[in-house]
Amino acid sequence: MPPSSTELESTLASLQQRIEPELERYLQLSTDCPDRLRESMQYSLMAGGKRLRPALVLIAAEACGAELDAALPAACAIEMVHTYSLIHDDLPAMDDDDLRRGRPTNHRQFDEATAILAGDGLLTYAFEVIATHQQPEAAALRCVRELAAAAGPEGMVGGQMADLQAETETITELSGLEQIHLRKTGRLLRAALRMGAIVGSANDLTLSALSEYGYCLGLAFQITDDLLDITGNQAKMGKAVQKDETHGKATYPGLLGVDASRERAAQLIQRAEELIAPLAVKRDQLELLARFVLERDH
Repeated sequence: MPPSSTELESTLASLQQRIEPELERYLQLSTDCPDRLRESMQYSLMAGGKRLRPALVLIAAEACGAELDAALPAACAIEMVHTYSLIHDDLPAMDDDDLRRGRPTNHRQFDEATAILAGDGLLTYAFEVIATHQQPEAAALRCVRELAAAAGPEGMVGGQMADLQAETETITELSGLEQIHLRKTGRLLRAALRMGAIVGSANDLTLSALSEYGYCLGLAFQITDDLLDITGNQAKMGKAVQKDETHGKATYPGLLGVDASRERAAQLIQRAEELIAPLAVKRDQLELLARFVLERDH
């Protein structure tokens, strides 16, 4: 029987209750941080949100036989990296947004310089959290490598650069658009799954399948994001909508149309479910997350 939306909401709410106190705790451990910088970091990090990336870390770890708590340092670290990227994305030099998660963006609440430093602080602190708190040390090293590669110039940052260039260089092929989003969105989601699997001591076959599952999830997530920019409700989304076309963004609906974009997302989620079906792991939560990505409305 397919998972219900109630199950999806319950699963994410339960994981959020594990993740958010740990995020707050790690912020408080940094005792010598200037007050204004800590306040700015906390403002964005504790603003809520779906916590999808840390949830994926925990779900993958549990699926591979680890306790949820064992993967919390890696889960918190990837949420710090994700939050840094949102702070910087919202800056006037990037997307120039005024609203994020229903509140003023960081640079509007504080100022541009503080927002930049808050993003820098979260990015670098993420690696300190893994290096200091993730156990065993061999798993911590592998998680650092995974997160750095996913967030760096060949991953999320490179994808952001390609996305900016696409505002003036027309993308006409699906492969070109998907290469942008495999880096911009897919690499971090893939890293979440791989870090969880590493903490769970997964074998190579499971790690490979979860990697491709993560890419499928990332592309489907981006398609849904693009569709919600057209059809979403600003109050529910917590940010401005219908901005992609104004900014000249390369999007799935812009290239394929709305109906074909929905079909592409469904194909990707079907492929994700096929990838995990033969694995000797606990698959229920992975299936729930796949359905969540496809069905989410904010």
